[in-house]
Amino acid sequence: MSYGGAMNSRSTVRKAVIPVAGLGTRFLPATKAIPKEMLPVVDKPAIQYVVEEAVRAGVGNIVMITGRNKGALEDHFDRHWELEKALEKKGDDLRLRRVQKSNEMGAPHFVRQGEPKGLGHAVLCGRPHVGDEPFAVLLGDDLIGADDRLLEQMIEVQEARGGSVVALMEVPEDQVHLYGCAAIDGAPDENGVVKVTGMVEKPAPEDAPSNLAIIGRYVLDPSIFAVLEDLPPGRGNEIQLTDALEERAGATGEGAGVWGVVFRGNRYDTGDRLDYLKANVRLGRRHGEFGADFEAWLREYVKDLDENPRS
Repeated sequence: MSYGGAMNSRSTVRKAVIPVAGLGTRFLPATKAIPKEMLPVVDKPAIQYVVEEAVRAGVGNIVMITGRNKGALEDHFDRHWELEKALEKKGDDLRLRRVQKSNEMGAPHFVRQGEPKGLGHAVLCGRPHVGDEPFAVLLGDDLIGADDRLLEQMIEVQEARGGSVVALMEVPEDQVHLYGCAAIDGAPDENGVVKVTGMVEKPAPEDAPSNLAIIGRYVLDPSIFAVLEDLPPGRGNEIQLTDALEERAGATGEGAGVWGVVFRGNRYDTGDRLDYLKANVRLGRRHGEFGADFEAWLREYVKDLDENPRS
């Protein structure tokens, strides 16, 4: 699959920034003592899906931008010797492999954001770790299907065309106000790649330049850091990554330009309670061990609901 343009001189993307400093207020009281990223989606915490995606794409050098009360994240990706020994003693190899998987995906680094100044500021906090090379940003509210390879495609686009790359997804017009929205030049090509000319953070439907929403995957040129450093607060009095990308989209020179990859695969939104429940159902149906049994139960349950609405 070719995306056109000369390959740039930079090495492939090797590092990722995963912002995890949010308070998770929409899930209170469940998130009073547990980070929202540790809420289970079927049988794994949401954050593990995100890290697994980065590792599959070859981006195993990860820094998580954290806040207070996020110690459970560090514990999850650390060794738990006592638990492993207990499982070994029981001969419970299946659960032992599951436990070990979370600490065999590499050793994420952790950096405190300090103040909740927005996504752009969280990304800027990763600068000492990232340095002067392109990098990925993955948001934990969006889980991408394991077979869809979105991040891999975005990395290929960045390598071929330079600049930065955002993931885009078509959404109904009455939902564009929930997202950053992209203005584009022409239609996406046969690979779903399009030139982004501008971005608007959570526009009113009548002000939206398109119905292409920016979802939580980015591959960014390091020139974004200089923009973020000088960027005044935007919507919500926060440093908005969308505003920095808007500047890069209209700029020229080294690292300028923004491309979009229109994604039509499986995206699981865990950002609010209803969508979180939907994500558990959809991923539960796909589970290799009990997905078929779960789907059979769902069909019976829905049939019973139709016949007995009060059940």
